[in-house]
Amino acid sequence: MWAFLSARLRMWLILAFVVPLVGWLLGRIGDLIEARRGPNALSTVLQKARGWMRRRSRGPLAPRRPGDPASVRDAGSPAR
Repeated sequence: MWAFLSARLRMWLILAFVVPLVGWLLGRIGDLIEARRGPNALSTVLQKARGWMRRRSRGPLAPRRPGDPASVRDAGSPAR
Protein backbone atom coordinates (compact mmCIF):
# COMPACT_ATOMS: atom_id res chain seq x y z
CA MET A 1 0.00 0.00 0.00
CA TRP A 2 2.91 2.33 0.75
CA ALA A 3 3.91 2.21 -2.93
CA PHE A 4 0.50 3.56 -4.00
CA LEU A 5 0.94 6.80 -2.04
CA SER A 6 2.53 9.77 -3.76
CA ALA A 7 6.06 10.76 -2.82
CA ARG A 8 4.84 14.03 -1.33
CA LEU A 9 2.27 12.29 0.87
CA ARG A 10 4.83 9.71 2.02
CA MET A 11 7.25 12.51 3.00
CA TRP A 12 4.49 14.36 4.86
CA LEU A 13 3.55 11.21 6.78
CA ILE A 14 7.17 10.62 7.75
CA LEU A 15 7.70 14.22 8.87
CA ALA A 16 4.35 14.46 10.62
CA PHE A 17 4.33 11.20 12.57
CA VAL A 18 7.57 9.23 12.43
CA VAL A 19 10.07 12.02 13.18
CA PRO A 20 8.24 13.33 16.31
CA LEU A 21 7.74 9.77 17.54
CA VAL A 22 11.43 8.88 17.10
CA GLY A 23 12.41 12.18 18.73
CA TRP A 24 10.20 11.44 21.72
CA LEU A 25 11.62 7.93 21.96
CA LEU A 26 15.23 9.17 21.89
CA GLY A 27 14.48 11.73 24.59
CA ARG A 28 12.70 9.16 26.74
CA ILE A 29 15.65 6.78 26.52
CA GLY A 30 17.98 9.67 27.39
CA ASP A 31 15.81 10.53 30.41
CA LEU A 32 15.82 6.92 31.63
CA ILE A 33 19.60 6.65 31.28
CA GLU A 34 20.06 9.94 33.12
CA ALA A 35 17.72 8.87 35.93
CA ARG A 36 19.61 5.62 36.40
CA ARG A 37 23.24 6.71 35.95
CA GLY A 38 23.17 10.49 36.18
CA PRO A 39 24.03 12.94 33.43
CA ASN A 40 26.54 11.49 30.98
CA ALA A 41 27.56 11.89 27.34
CA LEU A 42 25.04 9.38 25.97
CA SER A 43 22.03 10.87 27.75
CA THR A 44 23.10 14.37 26.67
CA VAL A 45 23.41 13.30 23.03
CA LEU A 46 20.02 11.58 23.09
CA GLN A 47 18.33 14.63 24.60
CA LYS A 48 19.99 16.93 22.06
CA ALA A 49 18.74 14.62 19.30
CA ARG A 50 15.22 14.97 20.73
CA GLY A 51 15.48 18.75 20.61
CA TRP A 52 16.92 18.72 17.10
CA MET A 53 14.13 16.49 15.80
CA ARG A 54 11.48 18.50 17.63
CA ARG A 55 12.67 21.71 15.98
CA ARG A 56 12.61 20.16 12.53
CA SER A 57 9.38 18.19 12.67
CA ARG A 58 6.25 19.42 10.96
CA GLY A 59 2.65 18.39 11.06
CA PRO A 60 0.04 17.77 13.73
CA LEU A 61 2.51 16.36 16.28
CA ALA A 62 5.00 19.22 16.01
CA PRO A 63 5.16 21.79 18.80
CA ARG A 64 3.63 25.12 17.85
CA ARG A 65 5.83 28.17 17.49
CA PRO A 66 4.78 31.58 18.90
CA GLY A 67 4.68 33.24 15.45
CA ASP A 68 2.85 30.35 13.81
CA PRO A 69 -0.63 31.42 12.65
CA ALA A 70 -1.94 27.89 13.31
CA SER A 71 -0.90 28.03 16.95
CA VAL A 72 -3.10 29.11 19.81
CA ARG A 73 -3.49 32.87 20.07
CA ASP A 74 -1.26 34.53 22.64
CA ALA A 75 -3.29 35.24 25.79
CA GLY A 76 -1.38 38.48 26.37
CA SER A 77 -2.35 40.08 23.08
CA PRO A 78 -5.51 42.18 22.94
CA ALA A 79 -8.53 40.83 21.09
CA ARG A 80 -9.59 42.66 17.95
